[in-house]
Order: sequence, then C-alpha cells, then structure tokens
Amino acid sequence: MEVVIENKGVYRKYEVLEKFEAGISLIGQEVKSIKSKKIHLGGSYVIIRGEQAYLIGAKIPPYQPKNAPADYQPDRTRRLLLRKPQIRYLIGKAQQKSLTLIPLQVYTKRGIIKLEFGIARGLKKIDKRELIKKREIEQRIRKIVRG
Repeated sequence: MEVVIENKGVYRKYEVLEKFEAGISLIGQEVKSIKSKKIHLGGSYVIIRGEQAYLIGAKIPPYQPKNAPADYQPDRTRRLLLRKPQIRYLIGKAQQKSLTLIPLQVYTKRGIIKLEFGIARGLKKIDKRELIKKREIEQRIRKIVRG
C-alpha cells in the first residue's frame, strides 16, 4: 500500500470515530494524475445521495493540461464504490447530529486507487486545548524517562 496523499489537517479539526475504504470512479488521466501525487483533498467531503456515495471538492488537475479535454473539471463530483450494507450503515451515521464524512487519505492498493474516509465529529476549542495539554505532558514524561 503506497500512500499518495494524506489529509493531515483533519486530525486538528475533527475526532475520527471510524474509518472506511472505498474505490473511486475515475477517468484515465485522473488515475495518472493521482499516481503522480497531483491531488488536493483540502475542503473536500463525502456525501450520500440515495444509494450512492460521492466525493465532493477534491481537486485533481489534468495529467497533461494541454492534452486535457475541453470540458474537463478538476473539482467534479466523483462516485465512490462501496457495498450496499456499508452505504446503509453510513446513511444512518451521517444523519446523526454533528457527524460528517471526511476523506483522510488516498492510496494505491495492488495498483487500484482507494480513498480512506472517516466518520468524524468536529472538535471544540476546549477539546483542542485538552489535546495540546496531553501532548505536552507526554513529551515531558518522555524527556524525563530518557534522562
């Protein structure tokens, strides 16, 4: 498994409760572009409409800009490939208050491009401060143990 891109900013803003893996419906040049690490997940999210899941807001620039089709849109909505039971489970979770579906990373698995996304809850300022305090205490303990 080779990680192409990781959405690191998510962990500062959200608490990830569960993770899922999905395939992405792409066209040929998008696959080449992603494998050359040209993808941006900032501000993207996953929604469920009917019985389908979609990735919205991910930007994939064309692999060769001069060769791209005239109607190519880098930030188009892309369908995610999930099984029906997973989609039904996600529908229930997404309807709960303050839960959202956020993409975490894009990677290749046996030559196939996969998206890892998670069910996340937004962190409040108080939660962020507590996390910072915990990290600082852990760092101090590590320094003392090391000597």
